[in-house]
Amino acid sequence: MGPVSAEIEIDAPRERAFATIGDLAKRPSFTDHFIADFHLTRIESRGIGAGARFRVALPLRSVWMDTVIAELEQPHKIVERGHGGRSNRIPVTTVWELLEGSGSLIRVRVSHWTEPSSPLDKALESVTGAALWQQRGWGEALRRLRDQLESEAPSGQSIAVAGGNPHATGIP
Repeated sequence: MGPVSAEIEIDAPRERAFATIGDLAKRPSFTDHFIADFHLTRIESRGIGAGARFRVALPLRSVWMDTVIAELEQPHKIVERGHGGRSNRIPVTTVWELLEGSGSLIRVRVSHWTEPSSPLDKALESVTGAALWQQRGWGEALRRLRDQLESEAPSGQSIAVAGGNPHATGIP
């Protein structure tokens, strides 16, 4: 599937947007409308190697996926790689780009794609309309991210790993 992408202009410092997007513990605060059962796979939720597992809600089914931050080019690019689908056999990639816009604006673009190799997986993605649902989900996620970053409130609620030491990670 894909790539599907969405982009939006946000009136916020690029470093703040990069920090919010690059912290997987904050991801549910702007993606929980189409991603459920989100949990971290390690205590540190930021930086290369930080990972999460979640369920993507699609019309006729829901698919488990995981993602790991694979590359960081601060403050303008985050690349996540993972797997999803039955038996985690479908490679998944998500790329976040934070570009300078006009004035104090930044342009945030997210691109997401899967690479199913099995004819069954390709057919399931086609029948369920996964690309259309993902396109809508990422568009709404960016609008919610913009609202968070442009408000005076702190950027979203953070989640933590069960049993993790909140003092070691700086999570209140």
